[in-house]
Amino acid sequence: MTLRKWFHLFWTTLVLGMVVSLVIGLILQYSDQEFSVMGLSAVGFNVINMLLGGATISVLSQMGFFAYLIVRFIAAGIIRSKTVWDLIQLAVIIVVLFDLVYLRMTNFEGTGSVWSYTILPVIVLLIALGVAYWKVKMTNRNAFIPTVFFMCAVSVLEAVPALKLDNGASTLFMLAPLLVCNAWQILILHKILENKKS
Repeated sequence: MTLRKWFHLFWTTLVLGMVVSLVIGLILQYSDQEFSVMGLSAVGFNVINMLLGGATISVLSQMGFFAYLIVRFIAAGIIRSKTVWDLIQLAVIIVVLFDLVYLRMTNFEGTGSVWSYTILPVIVLLIALGVAYWKVKMTNRNAFIPTVFFMCAVSVLEAVPALKLDNGASTLFMLAPLLVCNAWQILILHKILENKKS
């Protein structure tokens, strides 16, 4: 990866995160009059804060992406068997999705049923499966499990600050740009590296 390619990935992800945050933020602001970003309720202030929030979320997404690539590189050196590495990733996906239900339900007990806490993990899993299917179409079938792992486990880990609030608007405002930025990065990686079968 050259510096020029990294700049392309950085700026496209940054702009994408800002645009998605702005769109989601404006939808939330006009559908929920109580919604404000950083305590400010005026639209002009909120637009600037939504753009800055989107930029911050996209940088968080990029940090998570490069951390995942480093962990994957180290794990490939330690765990020689691809099957074992895939099984470890599947186990982590299951634990993360289970914890997304269980930990939120126990931390915010009494505010909803078990089924209300399963909606978010199901949505994250469906998005991850869709992105993984798309990635397989663009590259090869070996990309399926790593893509699902990245879209589920890393996205949920990055979204922990919003998930602690048990607030649907905050979760949507942070998770939507994260998922879009993560999907963009994982889908464009092979084009940046110019290796369609890696």
